[in-house]
Amino acid sequence: MEFQFGTNWAPFSEAVGDFFGSILGFEAAMAFMLEAGFLGIMLFGWGRVNPVIHYFSTIMVAFGANLSTFWILVANSWLQSPTGGDFVNGKFIVADYFQAILNPFMLNSVLHMFFATLETSLFVIGGISAWYILNKRHQAFFSQSLKIAIAAAIAVAPLQLYIGHLSAEQVYHVQPTKLAAMEAQWETIPAGQSADWSVIALPNEKAEKNDWAITIPKALGLVLEFKTTLSEPVLGLKEWKPEDRPKMVGLIYYSFRIMVAIGFYFAALMAFSVIQWIRGKLSAENITQQPWLMRAWIFAAPLGYIAVESGWIVRCVGRQPWTVYGQIRTADAVSSLPASNVLGSLITFAVVYSFLLICTLYFGSRIIRQGPNLELPIPGLENQPAIEIEPAAHIPDSRPAEAQQ
Repeated sequence: MEFQFGTNWAPFSEAVGDFFGSILGFEAAMAFMLEAGFLGIMLFGWGRVNPVIHYFSTIMVAFGANLSTFWILVANSWLQSPTGGDFVNGKFIVADYFQAILNPFMLNSVLHMFFATLETSLFVIGGISAWYILNKRHQAFFSQSLKIAIAAAIAVAPLQLYIGHLSAEQVYHVQPTKLAAMEAQWETIPAGQSADWSVIALPNEKAEKNDWAITIPKALGLVLEFKTTLSEPVLGLKEWKPEDRPKMVGLIYYSFRIMVAIGFYFAALMAFSVIQWIRGKLSAENITQQPWLMRAWIFAAPLGYIAVESGWIVRCVGRQPWTVYGQIRTADAVSSLPASNVLGSLITFAVVYSFLLICTLYFGSRIIRQGPNLELPIPGLENQPAIEIEPAAHIPDSRPAEAQQ
């Protein structure tokens, strides 16, 4: 993306580069390099380096990933709520660097993304653990890993819902056009009134209305403010000219609902799993008798990625027609390039990343099918008994003899 800003978005880079460019530079120099420096040790150092070094490398990769989250969300939050300076002759002049970093959207955005990555990881771990349990492989080992995921989700899942609500509430106050698109709200609702909340609707941008909708009476205020009457008006999309409001209202509307639905699914799955845990149904002896619960966890494994992508669609598509909200239009931020050039590079990236995705899924599924070797001793404790919990199912090792040794 750093290269793309200088090619496809040259006017934007020239206008805001003094701040935006340095933030992306921090992300590359601090976070990306930190991850890259320790990733190889984390992935290939098990049994080859001192256990303390391996553990430290793992911590550094995690720290670098979260540092990357911080700087990227600082940059994107500034696009949503630019502060810390003024635009003079179309160029952003930084007056207070820290005020720009600590822009109004920053804290909620960083926290929302931080917990999104945690939640996604927890339910991937839980889903993989449930797959092994459902296939009756290493039940004792993976019942423990599933319980670890559930225990962490007790805090993460509800917190993510609450922080997501705070983010939506902030959009309500700061970005009314985005909120109107998120709710497919065409008409303005005055303050002091209640309004229905649409669960599902079919937005019609041409007619400036919803062709149909399934609504919950007087629920919009509950969604936005936890009360039936609104303290502030909810402006409808008709308040703005078509060129000043987001396009693809249906995409924004359903992306928001997909993200929220997945968040509540995670919370409900966590709550039901905790109940089963308390009832003793998640012990190594009983956990295989919970096939529907295990299938629910397997189903949850990819949902975190879908929720994250849906959230980014709401965040960035909903910001349109602005690149820098209220300051620089997307039409004015893009480079003057032939459409064929942009399409060619986009197709190239799509092909390369699709190939990488296929490789990731292939090798990841291969590692999962093979399963862990619980007969290996813990590095540094080679003379201690192996950590085998139960007889492992025999899985042929297709690796070369040197790798097996």
